[in-house]
Amino acid sequence: MAAEAEHQEMLIVTGMSGAGRSTVGNALEDLGWYVVDNLPPQMLRPLVELVERAGASLPRIAAVVDVRGRDFFSELQDIIQALRTGVNVRVVFLDATDAVLVRRFESVRRPHPLQGNGTLLDGIGAERTRLAELRESSDIVVDTSDLNIHQLATLITETFAEAGRAGLHVTMLSFGFKYGLPADADLVADARFLPNPFWIPELRHLNGEDPEVADYVLSQPGAHEFIDAYAAALEPVLSGYQRENKRHATIAVGCTGGKHRSVAIVRELAERIGRFPGVAVSVKHRDRGRE
Repeated sequence: MAAEAEHQEMLIVTGMSGAGRSTVGNALEDLGWYVVDNLPPQMLRPLVELVERAGASLPRIAAVVDVRGRDFFSELQDIIQALRTGVNVRVVFLDATDAVLVRRFESVRRPHPLQGNGTLLDGIGAERTRLAELRESSDIVVDTSDLNIHQLATLITETFAEAGRAGLHVTMLSFGFKYGLPADADLVADARFLPNPFWIPELRHLNGEDPEVADYVLSQPGAHEFIDAYAAALEPVLSGYQRENKRHATIAVGCTGGKHRSVAIVRELAERIGRFPGVAVSVKHRDRGRE
């Protein structure tokens, strides 16, 4: 049983109502995961036993749970520990800004499950308070504020399709500080110490993936020194993540608009990090093309 347990994977997909749990469940199912949607809280412990008995016949199982379980979340940490004794379990927490969640609920004309006689924001606020500890202890936090259902499904596919081939999946993310910090970033670096190509007329309309911009950014004093030093600093961090069984990390690099400097730096860092043992890398440019 121990050998089989090492190859079994279990996800608990949870998070804010309206943040995309159903979309994630569907994407996992398309990838071949056995998905149990809206699992009643009292069924989680029997599910542990099912997974342990099934062995290799259920190598990847996902349980989609939500706040409608009421008292469930006060017991979730104990349940996770019970799961970890038999299988490799991770918790995926989906989040979004209050404004986005309100817009999504209003578009489907449904009340928030904790709204009661109050407003949508009352329900969202109550849910955030209830899930704060769970969010903090989750293995993967995904901010879906800027993702439509297709983009979210693609992100889940990229994250979990090849889950068995690498110990750690790193998302290298470029972003613009003027659009806000990425809520799901584990580490954030600032590329605004470099001259901004925005002020070069012939480069303004291009982005960091264009050779002209990349060459300009990487030729600036301090650019390669930063990339070399940051990659060297990340190597022991990512090795430590793997030792602690953290399977996904998001490393963000920002500049003013997320179009030039951060894009070029992220591409270089992704190439370096992709050479680390046991690490798979994907690249996402959150704000490129936003201007």
